[in-house]
Amino acid sequence: MSVTATTVHRPDLVPVPYRVAERTDQSPDTADIVLDPVGDPLPPFVPGQFAMVYAFGVGDIPLSLSGTDGHRLTHTIRAVGAISRALHGLRPGATVGVRGPFGVGWELPAGQGADLLIVAGGLGLAPLRPLIRAALAAPRRHGRPTVLIGTRTPGDLLCARDIDAWRAAGAQVEITVDRPDDAWQGDVGVVTGLLGRAESDPRNAAAFVCGPEVMMRATARELVHRGLAPGRIQVSLERTMHCGTGHCGHCQLGPLLLCRDGPVVAWHRAEPLLAVREL
Repeated sequence: MSVTATTVHRPDLVPVPYRVAERTDQSPDTADIVLDPVGDPLPPFVPGQFAMVYAFGVGDIPLSLSGTDGHRLTHTIRAVGAISRALHGLRPGATVGVRGPFGVGWELPAGQGADLLIVAGGLGLAPLRPLIRAALAAPRRHGRPTVLIGTRTPGDLLCARDIDAWRAAGAQVEITVDRPDDAWQGDVGVVTGLLGRAESDPRNAAAFVCGPEVMMRATARELVHRGLAPGRIQVSLERTMHCGTGHCGHCQLGPLLLCRDGPVVAWHRAEPLLAVREL
């Protein structure tokens, strides 16, 4: 008796080819790369999930989705290492491999009318962009979003055109920078300094925080101090991810494998894990 092998496509294991459709510079070292599927697309992504994106001949890295439009994927890429520099430098027509979707995304409140408080530090605004768009698309359900953004310099600010659109759609958007230039007339300092300006009520809010770990810890603790329950705060955690499937263990944080159990984690779960010093 002969046995015929059947090939089963695993989008979590085998990269799917995507072609660069558009490239838009956000800052000197950061760009939006828009990808279209060459053949069959990956399953739909939800805000907060990530993909493993492969630069042929270089390697792959995890990248959060900063936008989706049908089967089209958008990634915001900062050139900081060999793989991210290779992906950042791609031009329309180039091809990459993509695996996914991976991980747990942002969870919008199930009830009606909860205020949304969205706090971003630096590149952390990119994974929050789809969430902001989803909230603004359903204003009766989610109320008016408050978006607080911290960035290094005015030139590093992401999503400038989006910010104008968010404000026009009714969102409160406040921005602060660490190092202002001569033309900057806005706030200066860390993003937690903007929390007092948030119009959302901490007792009736859900918070979404993404950025450097020290920024997320400070923001979450200040929100709890202001009356927001830890279970209503979500943070997006980052650890070294190699496989995306929970098998290699590189992204382990206590009992969590962040490629599988994260990257989005409620603060009441994340806080005790982040308090343990890693050796």
